[in-house]
Amino acid sequence: MQKTLFSLAALALLAGCSLAPVLPAPQAGTVTDWPQGAPYQALPAAAADAQPAAEILWRDYFSDASLREVIALALANNRDLRVSALNIDKAKAQYNIDSAALLPKLSANLGQTASRTPAALNGSAAAQTSHQYSAGLTMAAYELDFFGKLRNLSEAGLHSYLATEEARRAQQITLVAEVAHAYLTLGADQQRLQLATETLRSQQISLKLNQQRFERGVTAGVDLYDAQSSVEAARSDLALYTAQVALDTNALRLLVGADIPAALLPAAALDVSTSQAAIPAGLPAELLQRRPDVQQAERALRAANANIGVARAAFFPSVTLTASGGSASNSLNGLFKAGSSNWSFIPQINLPIFDGGVNRANLNIARADRDISLAQYEKAIQSAFREVADALAQRGTLVQRLDAQQALVAAADKSYRVHEARYRQGAESYLAALVAQRALYAAQQGLIGAQLEQSANAVTLYKVLGGGWQPESLSPQG
Repeated sequence: MQKTLFSLAALALLAGCSLAPVLPAPQAGTVTDWPQGAPYQALPAAAADAQPAAEILWRDYFSDASLREVIALALANNRDLRVSALNIDKAKAQYNIDSAALLPKLSANLGQTASRTPAALNGSAAAQTSHQYSAGLTMAAYELDFFGKLRNLSEAGLHSYLATEEARRAQQITLVAEVAHAYLTLGADQQRLQLATETLRSQQISLKLNQQRFERGVTAGVDLYDAQSSVEAARSDLALYTAQVALDTNALRLLVGADIPAALLPAAALDVSTSQAAIPAGLPAELLQRRPDVQQAERALRAANANIGVARAAFFPSVTLTASGGSASNSLNGLFKAGSSNWSFIPQINLPIFDGGVNRANLNIARADRDISLAQYEKAIQSAFREVADALAQRGTLVQRLDAQQALVAAADKSYRVHEARYRQGAESYLAALVAQRALYAAQQGLIGAQLEQSANAVTLYKVLGGGWQPESLSPQG
């Protein structure tokens, strides 16, 4: 009896211990400082009171009211985001299941057992029928968590649940950025379509003029053919961008998950300004850990680390308790009378002796999963650093590129006007004016592309710096 009490006391001292190892510190590798060099020299310095992107809500970041409304529609109706929200509910329910194992499960029962014994077996002249009634409470196989198996299972479930929340945050930020990109792309293609329309109108006027000059014998047929080829090229671009605008609209509707009111679609003269995301100071590895996808990888690492504790606990004895108590009687009216109480208490200790190496293999699997999660966590930090570095490299050069493109458009416009005037005066052939016009058209297209990249870069930088997340309360549309 003393040995039994001593053993129970020793097990009680072990209660609360956890066999999960200490979480290893990640090695971010090359992530040591923000990039330096020529592409980053033109980056504007952040003000002392500048708000980091991770703290700016998307409603405050995007200044265009129509774009904000379209983003709100997407957050309320996007199916992928809805699936992420349902995955959170599923993971939370699973966590509740894992946590429930820490508490005993009680059940109430009320039953009757009836049996008939034939006369040949009971030694009497007639068959006998007996009844037994029982009522009580039962605790079935409650495991005492001496070695932290159940607590580690609960902790792994908790981190898996929190990882799904981080996944939803990351998906929401990504969705906001994708909607903004699609909105900006649609606006840029509408500008290209408008430019192609104006160019076609201008080329049709030039073709009519060349036809008149050709009919009067002022110019050769080659000028007429050059003008006609320019008109056909403009018609081709017009058809191309007409289709592209339709494709962009369809892509935006898919992201939103609902019909978009025409009043919210971008106009041809799109100028979506955004708040400039401040470039944070400090070590990138510390700052980028605020990104939801990085936090999701960290949660997965913690869950995998807790599973090692679960696998280690399988090497130690497990203690389960089964108990029941209530009342029993051979008649229903005597079920709750004095003297009818009964109870049972069945403690069991299970000590693993030989399992063919299953427990060792499970422990090796858990360690490998932890190491995989650690590598994925480190890769998430490195990928986040690379995305920020790419966005900063573009941001540092886009201003110069935009200035150069604007100057190119101005110079090409002047060149075209001079050659057009000389052609009308008969000083040169239409080919020179046509070449100048095509150069102007290409420069204008390049300017639209540069403006789009500048706006898209602001959106990308906001996303890769962990753009501010905020919950949405909008109800989905039918």
